[in-house]
Amino acid sequence: MSVSENPKQAQRGGVHVDLSRWAVLAIIVGVVVFALKMWAAYRTHSVGLLSDGLESITNIVAAVVALLALRRASMPPNARFHFGQGKAEYFSALVEGALILVAAALIIVEAADRLVHPTSLDHLAFGLSIAAVASVFNGATAWALFRASKAHSSLVLQADAKHLLADVWTSVGVIVGVGLVGLTGLKQLDPIVGIVVGLNIVYTGIGLLRQSVSGLMDVALPSADHQVIIDILSKHRNTDIDFHQLQTRAAGRNRFVGFHLLVPSAWTVQQGYNLICELEFEIEAALRGAIVDIILQPIDDPRAHADQHQGAQPLW
Repeated sequence: MSVSENPKQAQRGGVHVDLSRWAVLAIIVGVVVFALKMWAAYRTHSVGLLSDGLESITNIVAAVVALLALRRASMPPNARFHFGQGKAEYFSALVEGALILVAAALIIVEAADRLVHPTSLDHLAFGLSIAAVASVFNGATAWALFRASKAHSSLVLQADAKHLLADVWTSVGVIVGVGLVGLTGLKQLDPIVGIVVGLNIVYTGIGLLRQSVSGLMDVALPSADHQVIIDILSKHRNTDIDFHQLQTRAAGRNRFVGFHLLVPSAWTVQQGYNLICELEFEIEAALRGAIVDIILQPIDDPRAHADQHQGAQPLW
């Protein structure tokens, strides 16, 4: 099995692709969007637009954390980290989820105060136009990050994309709310929209936290991935060859797959090794970032069948 000389290139038996350029893009867009939104809030005195701008601060911080995590996750295994540092992505998503909740709290507190003490809004057309432009920037960046996260199975990019998409919906809600204030003259609509937006952001943040914690707790791969593995093993299963003890987990973009391969004790080491290589190749080709660990056992030895681990995935 050949290993690329460049650690930033994808390798068989694991993914070590440097995706930090996407985090850099998110940082640049975050700074531009923050400046636009705060300009709009300053000109209009809208708490809705102000809350929208404050959330952009968390976008910037989260993108910086994502940049550090992606650079860590792209590093190949070494003497200290035998399985690589893919779990750095979960820590980043955890931080991002927490930042989203902080932003939501700031928005709700500010909106509640403005609900009690409503303020007149100015230059609404100008402010809403700026907010719309900022939303277009965020939407385009979120779309690009979603595509990259799907292509590279990156939780960090997915978290950043969700964060930006939440920001887009926040902006849409704010634009609608502030626009209604201009049409109806009801000042309370502005902070009410801010509170609704804050609650929606709380929902997004909690979802990210749950997903990050699941990854850190070594949750098994999704059932769809398990079925891919089972389908591959089924093609090789016969009266002489069997499998059991399937165990899986994910670490960032890498997927760890382990199981026992049972073959006749009369087989040579070369025969067993040839089948292991074939299985590794098929699974790694079907599941991007898969690292496969196969234990060879004699099918006619009772001890092989008694070797059962709690939590292993039933195969048939």
